[in-house]
Amino acid sequence: MATTLIIGATRGIGLELVRQCAAAGDNVIACARDLNAAGGLPELAATADNISVEQLDIADPASIKAAKANIGAQPIDVVLVVAGITGGDHQSLDDIDVEAWHHALNANTVGPMLVAAQFKENLVAAGDGHLMIVSSQLAASTWPMGGRYIYATTKAAVNRVGQLLAIDWRDDPITVTLMHPGWVQTDMGGPHADITAEESASGIRQVIADATREDSGKFFKWNGEPHAW
Repeated sequence: MATTLIIGATRGIGLELVRQCAAAGDNVIACARDLNAAGGLPELAATADNISVEQLDIADPASIKAAKANIGAQPIDVVLVVAGITGGDHQSLDDIDVEAWHHALNANTVGPMLVAAQFKENLVAAGDGHLMIVSSQLAASTWPMGGRYIYATTKAAVNRVGQLLAIDWRDDPITVTLMHPGWVQTDMGGPHADITAEESASGIRQVIADATREDSGKFFKWNGEPHAW
């Protein structure tokens, strides 16, 4: 039975990953930024003995350390960093919210790196751990549209974090991947997006199941195809 840690588990893709992983028999540690506003997570956790809930704010280093202290050194097979923020509405060259950019950098780039540092020993203890960071197609240099400076740059930066981790951990039993989850029908993606959260989560889980150490540092689409970037 695998243990899966999901950060950003209160709604959308993260909540669906909790649902699917628990249904598959995993022990799921589901992390929420605010336990008093955790979306559908408490209700889902109440229906399953193999779901536990922890507080973890991806943008707060102290919160990441506290979650690690609560979880301890137990083996964790998969760490899924789904949490992230869009960076708000002011993301054009002529209208940029610098404070929002700094906050998005903490949430989308620095936070996943700190999670990697804190939970490395858990992944090593599992013997064949997998760290996946959910990114975006907007992170790719091949993306043909402009704008979205805050979101695109902070996601591009976390892709580089994933590459660096794969290099630095090449002698450790950990695979690191980056994931474009698709344009998903969530609060962020909107109702007219291409795929459902169920489809995205199912694809993400299949990529994890199929990945080998040779895939460490790679950027994937939710359907398993490599993503140019």
